[in-house]
Amino acid sequence: MLVSCMVVGIGGFVGSILRYLCSSLAPSAPLGLPTLLINTAGSFALAALTTWTLKGALGNEQLSLILRVGLCGGFTTFSTFSVEALQLLEGDKPYLGLIYLILSCVLGLGAACLGSVLAR
Repeated sequence: MLVSCMVVGIGGFVGSILRYLCSSLAPSAPLGLPTLLINTAGSFALAALTTWTLKGALGNEQLSLILRVGLCGGFTTFSTFSVEALQLLEGDKPYLGLIYLILSCVLGLGAACLGSVLAR
């Protein structure tokens, strides 16, 4: 159990840094856009990795944990998405918040489907 926790922690460390770096690449991007793209990419990656795990293609549980739970969990963030959506909804252009919510759900689910299909 301790080794599994350490593996997840290492993956989360790397995923969190990747999320920070990706967000830093576009500091002037509209609120929510970096998180939308990060969550879409993360949905794709997590679905592909999950499909490979179920097929036994990743090899072992530790690799699955570091990539799926750690890396993808650290890279994507629902809490940031929620706060950004709320800020947009409560701001002077609530329709942008609604668009952001819809795009996040549609793109995230679409990327997850694509990742799963391509992994097969």
